[in-house]
Amino acid sequence: MTDTAPAPAPRTAVDFWFDPSCPWAWMTSRWVHEVAGHRDLDVTWHVMSLAVLNEGNDDLDEEHRAAMPRLLRYVRLVTAVAETVGREHVSPLYDALGTRIHHEGRTDADAVMAEALAEVGLDADLVSAADSDVHDAALRASHAEGIALVGQDVGTPIVAVDGVAFFGPVVSPAPKGEQAVALWDGVVAVAAYPGFFELKRTRTVGPQFD
Repeated sequence: MTDTAPAPAPRTAVDFWFDPSCPWAWMTSRWVHEVAGHRDLDVTWHVMSLAVLNEGNDDLDEEHRAAMPRLLRYVRLVTAVAETVGREHVSPLYDALGTRIHHEGRTDADAVMAEALAEVGLDADLVSAADSDVHDAALRASHAEGIALVGQDVGTPIVAVDGVAFFGPVVSPAPKGEQAVALWDGVVAVAAYPGFFELKRTRTVGPQFD
């Protein structure tokens, strides 16, 4: 008789929708990366767009309204990379963009995109996609896929764990180690209950990057 090794535990499928410009999505993404170092997660990264989400929003203040074209450029770039080069480049490109946008506070989109593409070894000519609507259908389809899972009255990020989706969590700073895993287990547990919809309190701090 020969011993049969136990089958490996299945990986947890995670889908993460983000807009590169959103600091709260960035914080949540750092948390997911931290958890992935402790749990066997299979994370797929998708774009959603604050510019698309806020189309027709008359309550948007002038500062945010003026920022929407720049935000759309980043999402278009990431979409073009996913569509033409490969989805495996989305996460490293998001990391490169987010570091410059959030940690460094950079607002020169042309420089940010050029540097990020160079960092991850992608063709500099891809930056032209930021000003093109060629991939807008794919961008909107990705956005709509995420929104369809949670409804219209949310923002970014959207996270789905083994098909169970939720907005957020909104965290600052992103937890590390055991705290990150404990938060993950708690969020996944409450989201799995079909009748659970909302848990919220007033934010007392802004995004704290480390």
